Amino acid sequence: MTTPPVLSLALPSDTGRVLSIQSHTVQGYVGNKSAVFPLQLLGYDVDPINSVQFSNHTGYPTFKGQVLNGQQLCDLIEGLEANDLLFYTHVLTGYIGSVSFLDTILEVINKLRAVNPNLTYVCDPVMGDEGKLYVPEELVHVYREKVVPLASMLTPNQFEAEKLTGLRINSEEDGREACAILHAAGPSKVVITSITIGGILLLIGSHQKEKGLKPEQFKILIHKIPAYFTGTGDLMTALLLGWSNKYPDNLDKAAELAVSTLQALLRRTLDDYKRAGYDPTSSSLEIRLIQSQEEIRNPNVELKAERYC
Repeated sequence: MTTPPVLSLALPSDTGRVLSIQSHTVQGYVGNKSAVFPLQLLGYDVDPINSVQFSNHTGYPTFKGQVLNGQQLCDLIEGLEANDLLFYTHVLTGYIGSVSFLDTILEVINKLRAVNPNLTYVCDPVMGDEGKLYVPEELVHVYREKVVPLASMLTPNQFEAEKLTGLRINSEEDGREACAILHAAGPSKVVITSITIGGILLLIGSHQKEKGLKPEQFKILIHKIPAYFTGTGDLMTALLLGWSNKYPDNLDKAAELAVSTLQALLRRTLDDYKRAGYDPTSSSLEIRLIQSQEEIRNPNVELKAERYC
């Protein structure tokens, strides 16, 4: 008997096929649990590789599980390669905890680009927030010198953008300059997903459509929601991947859709915790992903992008 064709290759989705290398939790929505389902709702075939498998996210009092090492990642890729299953349109990466694993991911990117030179690499360089690193300091160098040049789209937060560029972001102009520095290093699309300036929360996006050209830049003012949520960065990057592929020449439109989805989902999460009688300001909240399917498929755009001149 011959092996039947893999339909995601023989009859590929018009939208795309994503290899998502991120963390996984049995309970809750972070990493791949936060990214895979929304991408599937938006029409993508998604193949997850779980860089870690934990019982729950690390914000709980305890957690148990396993961590994938670089050799185990290589084994999975070699298994796919042996069966001619390495064609992907996109790779998505999030939190990576070690230099060795990140180096292996870079080898994977190069191998996949040998199969599909048009592969889009969307990287959320998860390193820290609010002035604190979550990862070993040496990862910053690897991201700056090796990862950024390979990325098609980069989605840092304010702290991560500062670490990658060496530029302190104290104004919108600083944010735009940070995007320009990152463009010069590699990615054509950069979205600094959260910047706080003078108590105002905003997103700054930038699309350099051709090397040497001035990038198209924009901002979106974001409503602050009085609670802390887990998995939102992973979800935001997945949504930016999903919508930017549908609107390849309109990053501002993609960002509007992504931000509006996230805002609606967070409001639902907050309301549901209150309805359950829980004080939502007392700890981090698990997002209501499954209950927000309609908002993911058909977001109501309330927050509009404003282009810079």
